[in-house]
Amino acid sequence: MKYLRIKKKKEFARILKNGKRVHAETLTLVYCADREIKMAVCVGKKYGKSVVRNRIKRLLREAYRTQAETLLPCAVLLIPRQQKEYCFAAFSKDLARLFKKEKLIETRTEEDTSAKLEIPQKDGV
Repeated sequence: MKYLRIKKKKEFARILKNGKRVHAETLTLVYCADREIKMAVCVGKKYGKSVVRNRIKRLLREAYRTQAETLLPCAVLLIPRQQKEYCFAAFSKDLARLFKKEKLIETRTEEDTSAKLEIPQKDGV
């Protein structure tokens, strides 16, 4: 699933001012309704040197990407909490739990997801 990246300071300010904050063990999620699915990761210099910050960003983007297919249209900021070590499993678990808790995930019925194929019958076969 392709999502848009939040890049402008004006968008960050709007989400931080009007958005709802939800906290988990490994991260803070700030979100607000939008027309499209948008995402940004905020990792400041207090988290360590650039190698560590970039690893945190990669882990958070991947955890988000795995959940993004079922998301409702919204703008999301992901802010990690300071820890000694960061792991994908913890980010992914907390992100899924927060999305479910805040009802940001689309609920699909079996009728929508099941493929109904009709096989045409040939005469004489």
